Amino acid sequence: MVGAACAHYLVTAGAPVLLIDKLQFGQGCSHANCGYVSPSHILPLCRPGAVYTSLKTLFRRNSPFQMRFRFDIDFWNWLWKFARRCNRVDMLQAGHARHALLQSSRTLFDQLFAENVLTECDWETLGLLFVYQSKSHFEEYAKTDELLRREYGLGATALPEAELLAKEPSLLPGVGGAWLYESDAHLRPDKLMTAWKLRLDRAGVVIREHCELVALEEGDHCISALITSAGRIEVDQVIFATGAWSRLLQSRLKTQIPIEPGKGYSITMNRPAVCPQYPMIFEEHRVAVTPFQSGYRLGSTMEFAGYDQSIRPERLKLLTDGASLYLKDPVGEPVVERWYGWRPMSCDGVPLIGRLPAFNNAWLAAGHSMLGLSMSTATGKLISELVTGKHPHIDPHPYRLDRF
Repeated sequence: MVGAACAHYLVTAGAPVLLIDKLQFGQGCSHANCGYVSPSHILPLCRPGAVYTSLKTLFRRNSPFQMRFRFDIDFWNWLWKFARRCNRVDMLQAGHARHALLQSSRTLFDQLFAENVLTECDWETLGLLFVYQSKSHFEEYAKTDELLRREYGLGATALPEAELLAKEPSLLPGVGGAWLYESDAHLRPDKLMTAWKLRLDRAGVVIREHCELVALEEGDHCISALITSAGRIEVDQVIFATGAWSRLLQSRLKTQIPIEPGKGYSITMNRPAVCPQYPMIFEEHRVAVTPFQSGYRLGSTMEFAGYDQSIRPERLKLLTDGASLYLKDPVGEPVVERWYGWRPMSCDGVPLIGRLPAFNNAWLAAGHSMLGLSMSTATGKLISELVTGKHPHIDPHPYRLDRF
């Protein structure tokens, strides 16, 4: 999604664009995520107490948040950098950086759909419900809501059980309550990528699939050409929107890229008989529910297991088991797809957007953690502005690559 957005805003600015993908366009983590465009997701994972919570998962088999122990020096370096930022000051600073991208992206998505640049993506602007099973956890979230209002000017509407069940009758009685973020929206990611590809084709962007980067040709602090599995490509400017794979390019790009793949899962089904109206996150069980106009999806969990390509049935079961605690009709039939994707988790929860220090003509746009969709349009516009020398619409300083 980030690469597609970069291509869109660059070609809109008048630049000729060639987009290469080592697989197929839109088939990475952009394919079957939960589809949220979430200005509400301001605070990063690295916050006070997160290290202790994370380390406990090393000894729990069925935790929604899980780290699988392995000897990987890059992962332990990433974890050290993450741990150093688990304090209130860094959390709030990261929140301001994330908030700027999230707010901009939300506005830009509205513009793209209003102008029919993107169509037929199941775009809905109902908001997002943070649902709690226990009343105590529901009430505890009031502190976070107050923080978000005070620091960022974004608040939610509290819905105790009776109000919540009236608004969302697909939920089982006995829930503790929910917080509704009316600022949020959702869409179907695979349809978005189909729409992006159609838009880019019509705008003259050349898309080469199954074209893998093999090496770089360099000269005078610039990348002069890409050596790919499909041949040599001369370049003027290069944007690496490489998601969770970015860490594997560190030596070639001559810079530190503290991004770790955070594996998430989803199950896509037909809509159940009693289908939710609102997208929801069941906070205590880390399960997300997305009702599309054309289907239904359960997703989430977080697993730090490196570049593991397996689909683990027990992780998928966490999704259906968690949903069954909240919903009258938690699953639909038939199951259309069981899927995983690697989220590009930056160590501080803030994307890396800017010029690569070793090169005068190379840029990175990666590390959006769980918010690649939510931040994609603002990232694409910002990259276009930086590459073409225009005044950036948001301050690029918080996303610079030399901050680590």
